[in-house]
Amino acid sequence: MKSQLFILIATLLLAGCAGNRAPAEQRGPGWYTVKPSDTLYSIAWRYGLEHEQLAQWNQIGDNEPIFPGQRLRLLKPYNQSTPAVSAGASIVPQADDKGSDSAATASSSTRAGSDTAGMANPSAWIWPTPGKPLNTFLVTRLDRRGIEIAGKPGQAVVAMADGKVVYSGNGLAGYGNLIIIKHSETYLSAYAYCQERLVQEGASVKAGKQVATMGQKDNLAKLYFEIRRNGKPVDPLKYLPKQ
Repeated sequence: MKSQLFILIATLLLAGCAGNRAPAEQRGPGWYTVKPSDTLYSIAWRYGLEHEQLAQWNQIGDNEPIFPGQRLRLLKPYNQSTPAVSAGASIVPQADDKGSDSAATASSSTRAGSDTAGMANPSAWIWPTPGKPLNTFLVTRLDRRGIEIAGKPGQAVVAMADGKVVYSGNGLAGYGNLIIIKHSETYLSAYAYCQERLVQEGASVKAGKQVATMGQKDNLAKLYFEIRRNGKPVDPLKYLPKQ
């Protein structure tokens, strides 16, 4: 009798553990578990994807929230054709995935017109803070997909162009206090290693608006700055005016 009771309890415990696990098809490469500080934009930024891709692949609608513990697809489903939705969720890692490049190319052609008349006008962009670049852009190096700009602790960091703050937090490893601003359907910019974040998610900002103060990394005062076009890092020095 005792042995039967033990088997019954063990079976129930195992069933409970299994119930808390993601289905087998949602585990392993290509899937991501949402953490409390995550947003659609922060996950897309981490894996070099567009936020629209993450929403489409996970069938997440506009303004639909994501929640901790949710399993998100980071790769395009084989049976999914054209985009259906665009707005909030996230997925798994392939920062330089060639499949995501084709999706970005397909969607970027439909956005070109809106960018021309929209908030993003590269010729009018400004430096996020004055200072000497400490490195050159190199897309194959995770720590050089942007530029580091030298300065002083507490130095003002401003928005490079008009836009909307889509992430303000410190949940992405290696970036410290990070702000991501959406300037159009094509362009995002990011400001990392900040000492203090001065804007919240959802805030609209104008070019030159202070969004943070400069912090330190490796005992040096500097700002890490990135520009992404259709989810992919591009060389900021090709977009910013000469100092």
